[in-house]
Amino acid sequence: VVTARLTKACPINLRQRGFLRVAGCSENLKLLQLLIRNPKEELRELAIVFVDIVFDAVSHHHILRGLKQKEVDPHIIHLIKNMYKNNDTCIT
Repeated sequence: VVTARLTKACPINLRQRGFLRVAGCSENLKLLQLLIRNPKEELRELAIVFVDIVFDAVSHHHILRGLKQKEVDPHIIHLIKNMYKNNDTCIT
């Protein structure tokens, strides 16, 4: 529900796969293979850059402010704000 409502205010890139009910990363991997194939067969140079903004790298304040600027429903903003409260991550 939250994703559906956020998508109206903040359109998601068609290549986005995280946090969505889609085929996962297999489609993006196939696309990457296709992009690599031609230069490899023709012995041409190829440079690929992956840019991933780590969610924790963006301040929660900025995310909430951006949602307000996009006029996202205040109830949804409140739900997202509550998800940040007392939230810890442990990587083992």
